[in-house]
Amino acid sequence: GFQYHPGLHMVTWNVATADPPDDVTTLLHLNSPKNPDLYVIGLQEVYSGPLRFVSDAVFDDPWSYLLMSLLAPQKYIKVSSIRMQGLLLLFFSKLEHVPFIRDVQATYTRTGLFGYWGNKGGVSIRLSFYGHTLCFLNCHLAAHMKYASERVDEFEYIMDTQSFDCKRAPTIVDHRLVFWFGDLNFRIQDHGMHFVRICIDKQNYSLLWSKDQLIMMKQKEQVLQEFEEGPLDFQPTYKFDRNSESYDTSAKKRKPAWTDRILWRLRPKALPPDEENENKVGLDAKKLKQLEEDMEYPLKIRQDVYTSIMEYSISDHKPVIGIFTLEMYETPLVRLRAEGDWSADIDAMVVYSPLQPFPSSTWDWIGLYKVGFSSVSDYITYTWVKDDEVAFNEEVIQVYVSKEEIPVQGGDCVLCYYCNALKCIIGISEPFQVMIWK
Repeated sequence: GFQYHPGLHMVTWNVATADPPDDVTTLLHLNSPKNPDLYVIGLQEVYSGPLRFVSDAVFDDPWSYLLMSLLAPQKYIKVSSIRMQGLLLLFFSKLEHVPFIRDVQATYTRTGLFGYWGNKGGVSIRLSFYGHTLCFLNCHLAAHMKYASERVDEFEYIMDTQSFDCKRAPTIVDHRLVFWFGDLNFRIQDHGMHFVRICIDKQNYSLLWSKDQLIMMKQKEQVLQEFEEGPLDFQPTYKFDRNSESYDTSAKKRKPAWTDRILWRLRPKALPPDEENENKVGLDAKKLKQLEEDMEYPLKIRQDVYTSIMEYSISDHKPVIGIFTLEMYETPLVRLRAEGDWSADIDAMVVYSPLQPFPSSTWDWIGLYKVGFSSVSDYITYTWVKDDEVAFNEEVIQVYVSKEEIPVQGGDCVLCYYCNALKCIIGISEPFQVMIWK
């Protein structure tokens, strides 16, 4: 496959039943020179009124409406959304990636200790993106300082009970990459209010990390250890007086806390069976498949930004954004190569074979491009695919390119297969040399 670096912009925000602000440019980095490929936006405490408990009809929700109306002109499509009471999760993709997003499913889990059944829990969207399985889990966990271990229990309950109708990844942990985010409600323990405030004023956040309940819990809970999180180099996002940047001045005087978080988990690598134990301990079929995936299509992730955005004050929480770059190898749908020598004095041959089923038609074509081309329309020449190409056995198909069409000056070129139904290139050959015609 060829390497690919999609950008992902994530938002988590407990909006405390407020209507959306007039301007969410900063929240979505709409003025930034680099547009992300995907937006994942998880909100908590969206005003739900007497709404259906689980709703796919997000039209009646002003947040979804605002985000869709802003992102659509920028060529983003809402691929999926799920809402459970106050929890809302939206997944947007740039139009060009939509053909490569498959098996989209959304589900929800209610938790709710202490009789508040249903207003807390998790909503998730899972999908396959260029062949990689991704899962996004937006949670709102139990509140209050003393319930740290209950929060972990709720999270484990959500992880254990959510399941998907998908052979490759029936549960959350089976996914190649999982994002866990939301109002996780973990607090800063032991330190008094005065000390916490001084650390925040002086931006000495690291003095508070060792007493952050989530960081503390990670040390002893196996399920949490597999999740990574960037450094909390931003001020705690809870609890603010509304319409201000000052922490809670009410009689309750809540201690500030990093309640709003974004973590991720790359599936631990499946280890090959040991040489010595080969006979005793094999890998089960699922692990073997995972091992093949790890080897053939490596996936890496880098976090570029993890911060809060202080300018929004409609809620008692500030929004948190995480911006990531994925590094992956795209699984092409077609393998193709230039056969033999190419030059302007002989007809040339292209050999191709489908690797996965796709909607092929006689309007598909294969283009010859200079290495470094910037647009699908930059082809030097093209040839239509075979009319009888619709069969999907493992056959190898040959097409000819007439010598009249081949550039006399030669150079480094690639072949690209353009699928008319998907409106995009679905396979690229290795670069090869077109000889200069003597």
